[in-house]
Amino acid sequence: MTVHKVGYLIGSLAKASINRKLAKALVLLAPPELEMAEISFKDLPLYSYDYDADFPPVARAFKAAIAAVEAVLFITPEYNRSIPGGLKNAIDWASRPYGKNSFARKPSAVIGTTPGAIGTAVAQQSLRSVLSFCNSPQMNAPEAYIQFTPGLITDSGEVTVEATEEFLRNYMSEFHMFIARVLQVLPKDA
Repeated sequence: MTVHKVGYLIGSLAKASINRKLAKALVLLAPPELEMAEISFKDLPLYSYDYDADFPPVARAFKAAIAAVEAVLFITPEYNRSIPGGLKNAIDWASRPYGKNSFARKPSAVIGTTPGAIGTAVAQQSLRSVLSFCNSPQMNAPEAYIQFTPGLITDSGEVTVEATEEFLRNYMSEFHMFIARVLQVLPKDA
């Protein structure tokens, strides 16, 4: 059994974020072939190309954490019809300096939850545009726009609605198969 290391970024910096709950659920529902690890970006300063010649230690550590995984899962809320500024800042750090883009050829997937009826559809489209520019192969299906209702996911990550649990388990299984396909075609060390 080949195990793939997957780093996940939670778009919200809030400790009580419903997307953090979703992340816990996804870790629990992931197939055993996916080794999941959160990659935090909360301590990154605002990106400026002034840092390109010499990244601060926190930014070097962030880029190293992304380099250490084979795929990236983005779990993001929707802020003002887009992704949170902290997440965009993290992507900017990881994709710089020019020619050292951490996301190039690295499989990715996008998911998120919000109380709104359309889930995080608009934020996900915004993020997909950024990831396309970063040359990250993206899992396009299944799409996952989760409307969060009170009690849907417990603080420990248990999904309380059977149909949602089954959907999320399938989503993670599809992500596993997507990663395997991409890495077969675009080997890590190519």
